[in-house]
Amino acid sequence: MTDTDAETSTSLTSGSVLPGVEIVAAIRRVATVTALALLAYMTFTRGSAGACVGGVGADGGYIDANGDPTDVVPQCITLTLGPSPVVIIAVVLTFIIALTLVIRRAQTVPAALRILDRATIVILAITAVSLVVSLVWFGLLPIRDWNPHGPWGFVFPFPFGAVDLSISPMQASLGG
Repeated sequence: MTDTDAETSTSLTSGSVLPGVEIVAAIRRVATVTALALLAYMTFTRGSAGACVGGVGADGGYIDANGDPTDVVPQCITLTLGPSPVVIIAVVLTFIIALTLVIRRAQTVPAALRILDRATIVILAITAVSLVVSLVWFGLLPIRDWNPHGPWGFVFPFPFGAVDLSISPMQASLGG
């Protein structure tokens, strides 16, 4: 055993911290924040809205949007909000890029910690902004103004959230 080995053995058993433990702890923190932020984003970026143009009249027949009797089954639209793969990819890439920058560019422990702290802020910002924008945008979609026979279109909250659009005939039974 050399003098250096003896010094290392003595210093490790005397309660000192291993080299790099601060960086490992910061990486663990960023990984935890990433997982929790994605979990929150994927859990709370949810919503649905629907509307039908027309319906069933008092006599049991179909009526159109103006309340006039019609033989045509009224059309319904359903929008469903969910998490966007773009946001998930952006968060994961931010984490990977931060680790790559720590490996390639950080010359000191404080420099590595700064990179990881900034990555944490960016990850939280991406998920929080995406969650708020997608929910507010989805809530403001003018679904009640939809008319299958007129010009219409919705601007969805891409890339903050993903929206599935479904148009189908109204599900109602006639007669009794």
